[in-house]
Amino acid sequence: MAKSKIDAPLIRKFQKTVLDFYKKKGRHALPWRTTTNSYRILVSEVMLQQTQVDRVIPYYKKFLKKFPTIATLADAPLREVLVVWQGLGYNRRAKMLHEAAKTAMINHSGQLPKTYEELVALPGVGDYTAKAVRVFAYNEPEVLIETNVRSVFIYHFFPKKKTVSDKELLKYVELTLPKKHDSREWYAALMDYGSYIKKEYPNPSRRSKHHIKQKPFKGSNREIRGAILRAKLQGEPISKLPFDKENIQKQTNALVAEGLLKKKGKHYVLSD
Repeated sequence: MAKSKIDAPLIRKFQKTVLDFYKKKGRHALPWRTTTNSYRILVSEVMLQQTQVDRVIPYYKKFLKKFPTIATLADAPLREVLVVWQGLGYNRRAKMLHEAAKTAMINHSGQLPKTYEELVALPGVGDYTAKAVRVFAYNEPEVLIETNVRSVFIYHFFPKKKTVSDKELLKYVELTLPKKHDSREWYAALMDYGSYIKKEYPNPSRRSKHHIKQKPFKGSNREIRGAILRAKLQGEPISKLPFDKENIQKQTNALVAEGLLKKKGKHYVLSD
């Protein structure tokens, strides 16, 4: 990456600010902070996508109680996985996590791989998730960005710029990554500091070129898809759901396309 206008003293000051905050106010007790088990880290990262930490904690604990290892998840029917996932939302994440576990059992002897290339090849594991697993499970010094990390760097290095791209931010993420420090702790510190900044100041991430405003859940396609899937899990007819019938059909088709449902004769059933 090209050099940015940031000198060594400024880098050290920034690192100290982040690490001092983490030492005093970091969320050290988060359940995925107390493990380096790669499977558990993957579960947490998939659950945390587009979902707040406080909501994830009880689901994370419940999920790992039911599926404590990658083998138990891979062997479980999709129905069981979706039942445990219910209420967390974005059910496609559960299916992709299930598929990733099955792929790991077949291709990697029941272990999550360590290399970026092998991780990103797993179903549902994108660039960020692969790097996050490498950081938090294997302590590798990856250069990554997510919403809280983004907030920190916009707040500190782009205080007045209205539109900031991740490409610009990644230069700073790389330059400030401590060379002789625990990568796992560094990114945990960045994420907690970013969460704090978003609560105390106008959310800097809104000035990101990649910021997308979350649409209300009520009345959304996500709500309808969730209701359809819940009805199927409970053995109830989707025709009685309180939504427009045309939209119910449209979202049912979307669930088929996502692999969560399949058509069997005239009916729709959960995928195997």
